[in-house]
Amino acid sequence: MSLGWRVGLAAVCVVLFARSVCGQATVTLEFTNENLQPSHWVLTIHSDGSGQYDSFPSEAVGTESNRVREVAVHRPLHLSQRFVERVFATARQRRLFNFQCESRLKVAFQGEKRLSYSGPDGSGSCEYNYSKDSQIQALGESLIAVESTIEFGERLEVLEQHDRLGMDREMSALYEGSQNGSALEVGVIQETLERIVSDEQVLERVRRKARLLLVEAHSGTGGN
Repeated sequence: MSLGWRVGLAAVCVVLFARSVCGQATVTLEFTNENLQPSHWVLTIHSDGSGQYDSFPSEAVGTESNRVREVAVHRPLHLSQRFVERVFATARQRRLFNFQCESRLKVAFQGEKRLSYSGPDGSGSCEYNYSKDSQIQALGESLIAVESTIEFGERLEVLEQHDRLGMDREMSALYEGSQNGSALEVGVIQETLERIVSDEQVLERVRRKARLLLVEAHSGTGGN
């Protein structure tokens, strides 16, 4: 683990401790897969709907789809109440993650995941690649889908500055993800989408999809 990753994670832990002391419950997913870009990231969600995303890319060369941006991201978030309630309901139903959630089945490597809970009612964590517990597996997938939305937003911001034509494919992939559930909580990139909609130099079909995503986000159906 690199020094930058350790320092970044330590900073996240300080924030989590402060939230816990103040009575705020927190769920965190830490994800590591050196074959992906970013290779390390932490998604933190507080019970009031606020949150934080911190990514720590690897030094490996990215694939064609993620070569656009290979820098660390530190982004505050605000998630929908419905999504947050589901996250914390699952955490409490699954004993604050205080059990062995790794299936130990021989399945393909999907990334090392550590789910953690901290709050006035207790704390706990579990680590897994794949969990046979359907609630844990579904929770992990939904948090990964939020990370996917954030990364789409980051790439779109870079493309808007340097390659507006490249936004077409990226926006289409985001829109498709919002429909099939692989990109959740599109409201976390609301400002990015609003900026795209108002940018007359962006292709109209890209702006149209951005408008549709904003409607989903405002109606509470944004990939939830």
